[in-house]
Amino acid sequence: MYLALLVIFLQFSELYTQDKVFTFNTVEIKVEPSVKVRNGAPMSIICHADISKSADFQLKYNFTIFKDHKLVFMTVSDTGDAQYEVPVAKSSDTGDYQCTVKADKKTRSSDPVHVWVTGMTKPTLTADKRDVLEGEVVKLRCELPEEDPPLQFCFRKIKTNSTPRETCVPESYTNFSVLEVSVEEGDNILQFDCFGRRNVKLEWEDSAHSNKTLVTVREPFIKPTLTTVPSSNNVTEGDQIQFECSTVVVEMRDIEIILQKNKSILNSVQDKKLLRYSTVATLEDSGEYLCKVEQGGASKTTKLNVVVSELFPKPTLVASMTKLDKNKELILNCSINGFQTANFSIIRKNANGDIPLKNSQTLKMRVNVNDTGSYTCKAEVKGIVKESKPVRINVYAPVSKPTLSVAGGLPEVVLGKPLQLICHSVMGTPPKTFRFYKGDDVEKIVINDTYATFLDENIRLNDQRGYRCDARNNHSSGVKTSDILNVTVIVPVRDASLGSVPYGEVEDGSEIAFLCSVKEGSLPILFRFFKKTDNEVLLFEKIEHRDRAMWHKETMKRQDTGTYYCVASNRANVDVRSQPITISVILAAWKKGVVAALVLITIAGAGALALWWFLRKKKKAKGPSMEMSGSALAANLTSEKLARQPNDGDYYSGSGYIEDSENHMKSTDESKGPDLESAEVEYTEVEVSTLDPHRDSMENRHSRISGHPDAT
Repeated sequence: MYLALLVIFLQFSELYTQDKVFTFNTVEIKVEPSVKVRNGAPMSIICHADISKSADFQLKYNFTIFKDHKLVFMTVSDTGDAQYEVPVAKSSDTGDYQCTVKADKKTRSSDPVHVWVTGMTKPTLTADKRDVLEGEVVKLRCELPEEDPPLQFCFRKIKTNSTPRETCVPESYTNFSVLEVSVEEGDNILQFDCFGRRNVKLEWEDSAHSNKTLVTVREPFIKPTLTTVPSSNNVTEGDQIQFECSTVVVEMRDIEIILQKNKSILNSVQDKKLLRYSTVATLEDSGEYLCKVEQGGASKTTKLNVVVSELFPKPTLVASMTKLDKNKELILNCSINGFQTANFSIIRKNANGDIPLKNSQTLKMRVNVNDTGSYTCKAEVKGIVKESKPVRINVYAPVSKPTLSVAGGLPEVVLGKPLQLICHSVMGTPPKTFRFYKGDDVEKIVINDTYATFLDENIRLNDQRGYRCDARNNHSSGVKTSDILNVTVIVPVRDASLGSVPYGEVEDGSEIAFLCSVKEGSLPILFRFFKKTDNEVLLFEKIEHRDRAMWHKETMKRQDTGTYYCVASNRANVDVRSQPITISVILAAWKKGVVAALVLITIAGAGALALWWFLRKKKKAKGPSMEMSGSALAANLTSEKLARQPNDGDYYSGSGYIEDSENHMKSTDESKGPDLESAEVEYTEVEVSTLDPHRDSMENRHSRISGHPDAT
């Protein structure tokens, strides 16, 4: 009974569950009045879920509305609609809205909808000061209290009859910004305002401008005055010129006056209203001067251009000669064009300081090499000193006879290699000019201090021209020439070859001669003989003044079998290796004879033993048995001859005995007849067995020795 009730309950539950089937068709979100809303207007975000049901039953809907993936609204409803009200839309409400609906474990989301709230609220601007001095700082604050970051704030500085200066500051986390503005010289009455800016879908949207804030600026001091005595347009070299820079200050506190020329500070004073500076005027004092007054952050400047007239021109130094030999006389004269009265001095320039030579207009001196250098003269008039342009004096000592040598040391060169020569002149004042000659042809000209190099890359075998060089400088003695240098051309070794006598094979205990030769190469030549092993073994070496060398080895042994080669070289330091040859050490002839004799003795002994055994067996045999054995032996010999065909190429031990016996037997049978067959066989066996085996054995042995590759 209970089981039946349970089955009925489950059936009803299944039917009830099957009746409550639904599915989401769509979930949509829309904005009223539109997706573009004016700032301050109301706005509604409506989410609608379209659902299909298998029957009419009640569902609970959970609505969630997101803005830029952030939750802004949640509600539960019995219907498929939900509404999010925004009474006053602000620019911060701009963004992407999306709705998600959940019902009985099923969830569906709408596509996002972008809502743009146009327009921004008007910002407010405040300043911490309304009355400031030049150089002070005004702190401005611009705020958009109803907007959300990120924002950008732009401050404007407005001056009378000028374009406003704009400064923009981004703010990522606050809805306000603070900017410090320095009050500059000339800022009398200032106005400031600001506006906000935001980026919507890659487009900038600006707010209205804020209220204007007025700031009054006062001068802490007046613009300075800069004067000169005498006047800036009436100054001559040697005059005492005095500069004065002054100002009027509201408050004598932390004020500084600075006098500059070409950014160089000439003089400065602090907490004073007047600066004085004086100097003796020179041509270098011409130019623009700047007087600057600073107090705090305020700064004002005045400029004045000063022109200094020339009192006298620079002196000129003239030398009797600028290039002269050692021990010659040099005259230096200093003069001023159109000006006679002056204090003159002649000076030699030096890296460690000028060296005065004479306080005079003219200097005469006999020069040495150490007098080479730069000379100037100075002239002084009314305390003004001017210096002439330097004059370079070069004093020359004659060059010494140069020496010509090969860079490698020895006067030789390998054919095909470049030859480097060095020409060196120890004495003489640089620079020196070196010339290289090959025969009578000038190959190269080099200018250097003490030596020069020449590379000859055209080396020929039969070139008999010698080398020489000369050196000269500006000394009047002229050119000095070196001795002629003859250079030996070394021809590298080429094509080495190795031979031997005897060649290929040599008997054990015999001597052998190796000959190593080359096709060409300068003498002397070093010949080296090697045997090729895992480690190359040097057997013999010899230096020869000819193109070949011989090595005699008196006794060759079995272990001397192997591969031999030779290496030839000369002063070109190029090793040339021959092709290898193979030498085999074979057994000597007398040793072969001993071996053959031993073999023959062994064979003879075996034959004698066989004969003894045969004769002993025959004595025991009877007449009839002898006939039977004779017939059987003849039959066997005849059948063996028929079965075996003669073969001259093979070696068979005893084959001569069998063939000769059959031939002899055949001739006997034809003359005597069948009645004498057994007797003839007996006679043939005795005669052949006594003599033929030894003869046949010796003949076959001789045939084997003469056919061996080692036979001589």
